Amino acid sequence: MIPPSEFTRRVMAAGNPGLREIGVGSWGEEHPDEPRPIGEQYDEELLNEGDRRNVMDRYRYWSVEAIKKDLDERGRYGFEVAVENWTHDFNIGSIVRTANAFTANAVHIIGPKKWNRKGSLMTELYQHVHHHASIDEFIDNLTARAEQEGKPRPRIIALDIVPGAQPIERYDFPENCVMIFGAEGPGLTSRALERADDVVYISQTGSVRSLNAGAAAAVAMHTWVMQHGVIG
Repeated sequence: MIPPSEFTRRVMAAGNPGLREIGVGSWGEEHPDEPRPIGEQYDEELLNEGDRRNVMDRYRYWSVEAIKKDLDERGRYGFEVAVENWTHDFNIGSIVRTANAFTANAVHIIGPKKWNRKGSLMTELYQHVHHHASIDEFIDNLTARAEQEGKPRPRIIALDIVPGAQPIERYDFPENCVMIFGAEGPGLTSRALERADDVVYISQTGSVRSLNAGAAAAVAMHTWVMQHGVIG
């Protein structure tokens, strides 16, 4: 189990009644009058010690492998997410976490394999994560995969505020697409923008030029879900 942070310990020690404990205790503590569940999806250690992970309630006490398999069998959405990893951006973890929340079909890391996992809360374990050395290799791999599967290559949608970009509020996302995001600050590289099929931006009305990269990714993914997802 992940121990509480120093900040959380201080708040709890101060007697703050507003903090709720996340997850569940051991099976025996939570269900003293019920028999211990049997099934290959269950993790014995979690049943014994409790499950404090950031997972949906239906996945309590399930192993990582079982959760990933269930997401695949239930069917992931048709969009994928790609992130350029040239600056070891702290937002990558947040983007991967959001991709998991909206059951993105896959996550692609472009650039160095080592990426900043802080903020992902280990959600990458439930995703299909692929690494590509460059934007050109990434697109070549997408094309080869599509040809092997006998399907059209996913349309590549770059998210950035640049001249010629379309406002997301008037953009119809293709069901089969890959959204590609850049780093905090510099945004997408010029090569990524060149290779994209469409470039989309999120309209803003305040004084700041751009959203946090993780926030922008969340807006874009949720827009796709609003257009194509099964709600409820």
